[in-house]
Amino acid sequence: QVQLVESGGGVVQPGGSLRLSCVARGYTYPSYSMGWFRQAPGKEREGVAAIENDGSKYYADSVKGRFTISRDNAKNTVYLQMTGLKIEDTAMYYCGTNNRNGETFIQYGLGKGGIWGQGTQVTVSS
Repeated sequence: QVQLVESGGGVVQPGGSLRLSCVARGYTYPSYSMGWFRQAPGKEREGVAAIENDGSKYYADSVKGRFTISRDNAKNTVYLQMTGLKIEDTAMYYCGTNNRNGETFIQYGLGKGGIWGQGTQVTVSS
């Protein structure tokens, strides 16, 4: 059973930066895509960024040019570097993995059978 553990959230001022990490523990699936999702209060969970096992990356329009996803397969870890943070980026951020392509993560979510982490809170506030 794979367990995903996120870290790196916190409180930051607008324009600031944070780096989120997600470590996969247990039996891992290196061929699976991994992604970051977020959910703000009263809103649906949305795909933010995704990366496939070959390194192909996909981003939601709202974060393009500001967020960067990367993965270190040797460490079973995926990262989300967030810069130029805005108040509207405030949300609980979740890591997820599933056997589907990264673009699908962004458009349709993690999908049936996907594995979620417990989330890490990001708050952007002045």
